[in-house]
Amino acid sequence: MGKDRSRGRESARPVVDAGSLFGGTAARKAQRKERQLCRQVQEAVSDALAALQDDVLQDVWVVDVEPAPDASRLAVIVQVGPGAPPAEVAARLGKVAGYVRAEVAGAITRKRVPTLAFQVLPPEGEP
Repeated sequence: MGKDRSRGRESARPVVDAGSLFGGTAARKAQRKERQLCRQVQEAVSDALAALQDDVLQDVWVVDVEPAPDASRLAVIVQVGPGAPPAEVAARLGKVAGYVRAEVAGAITRKRVPTLAFQVLPPEGEP
């Protein structure tokens, strides 16, 4: 009789992984933190570029910031205004990258400041 009871309990109780019930909370939290960091970096880069006294970079605006491939390296996607050559904008961004990264360091609270990689998009309407 004791054997029958134990067999019945095992078949009646399926094993449930706690991760399936509450899973994804750590992953969702990490994604939320990455999005929050990207938004903070986007604002800091926009402010830093606006503070520069560079005629070419005045017509540049930050479209998006994305993890590339994770939050330790961020892709800053900028779009140039009409009449500004994307190659020259990329060269100037390369020159001021250290300053921009320092401004980002002051704007966020992290132990390590992410590396910034700039991607320059041509003006709207151009291929």
